[in-house]
Amino acid sequence: MKKLIQHINRLNEVIGQTVSWLTTLLVLVVCYDVFTRYLLKKSSVAIQELEWHIFATIFLLAAAFALKHDRHVRVDVVYARLSPYAQAWINFLGTLLFLIPFALLVIWASYTFVETSFRLRETSPDPGGLPARYVLKAFIPLGFVLVFLQGVALAWRSWQQIQRHKGVR
Repeated sequence: MKKLIQHINRLNEVIGQTVSWLTTLLVLVVCYDVFTRYLLKKSSVAIQELEWHIFATIFLLAAAFALKHDRHVRVDVVYARLSPYAQAWINFLGTLLFLIPFALLVIWASYTFVETSFRLRETSPDPGGLPARYVLKAFIPLGFVLVFLQGVALAWRSWQQIQRHKGVR
């Protein structure tokens, strides 16, 4: 199990580090869009769609990286005041009861959605929009597979913390 967790962590680390470079590309595309729209008075549907395609890719593929590094959104009002032992229990139960089932639900529910998009070779419905929207939609189940895997790693790490604290008590 330890080897599997190491592989999951390494996979999400590599993907997260790689995808993080898309933020630089996103900034450049947004700057280009702002420059052409407000200074040159020209607008491009493809550039606007490219902005949200890049953002969606970052969001979907880096979510597991954020989970791995505990950088996701959390309401820490109570959690931050708890002992590491209690935090480990919350992480363990929350992962098993909410994160993993939700990730599996999204993977399952998005299958037909993505398959249909690929079969139709879906493109943007807007004139001048981007082709191959089905590629972007494929990132939905892929992103949640990565979150599911990182959830398994988080549950294991939390369980290990619980076991270590039990030995200390």
